Amino acid sequence: MQQLPIFLNLSGRTVVLVGEGEAADAKARLIVRAGGRIVPAWEEGATIAFVALDDEDAAQAAATALRARGLLVNVVDRPDLCDFTTPAIVDRAPVTIAIGTGGASAGLAKAVRQRVEVMLPARLGALASALYAAREAMKARWPAAADRRRAIDGALASGGALDPLNAEAADKVDAWLAGDERAAPGGLHIIRVTSADPDDLTLRAARLLGEADRIFHAASVPATILDRARADAARHVVDAPPSEPPAGLSLWLVGDFG
Repeated sequence: MQQLPIFLNLSGRTVVLVGEGEAADAKARLIVRAGGRIVPAWEEGATIAFVALDDEDAAQAAATALRARGLLVNVVDRPDLCDFTTPAIVDRAPVTIAIGTGGASAGLAKAVRQRVEVMLPARLGALASALYAAREAMKARWPAAADRRRAIDGALASGGALDPLNAEAADKVDAWLAGDERAAPGGLHIIRVTSADPDDLTLRAARLLGEADRIFHAASVPATILDRARADAARHVVDAPPSEPPAGLSLWLVGDFG
């Protein structure tokens, strides 16, 4: 990962936009869409800036001056001068999907965005809102956080009760909560890793990596595989799996990478 993806709350905040023309107009639309307030030069309270100038020397000078004020700066079409880049966006508010290439190819990011747009139903955001509204009900149904997370994972899985690709999923949250579904079982599952290429993982292995609470693995297991696990899953470098797995879903990754 070459950049840290974050979602910045711009609502009511000041954003500097230097420049005019189509590129500046595009950034202005993005800022306004996120609720930001645009100013043409540094102003107290501003934290980020966009520079959309055709002249490279002028763009670099503007970026340097703004950066000296402590701002993070994006210089349009000049990734080498950027502190951050803006991704291609799939908007299903409150669900937002950002696709970035670190400035390598805006065209590629756009192409991927178009593919994702076709896949996702227009009411995906409504599902997110329904789940947010049901938080207390879910806590009451599954008091343990790990059980609650696994129940949600199961419901949101492909073909699950709340499959995000199902256009009607937002209308099924109440029925799901009232149903007899249980949290997916925990325990220790074994994944046999045959390659350092994560694309070679089976669908089951990829799913378990995305759901596990703990990962037990030998030091030889490649980082490329471990990166497919949840970011907050605990990692344990061990020579053998635990004889008594802790509560929750644990994985033992095995494979010969010597």
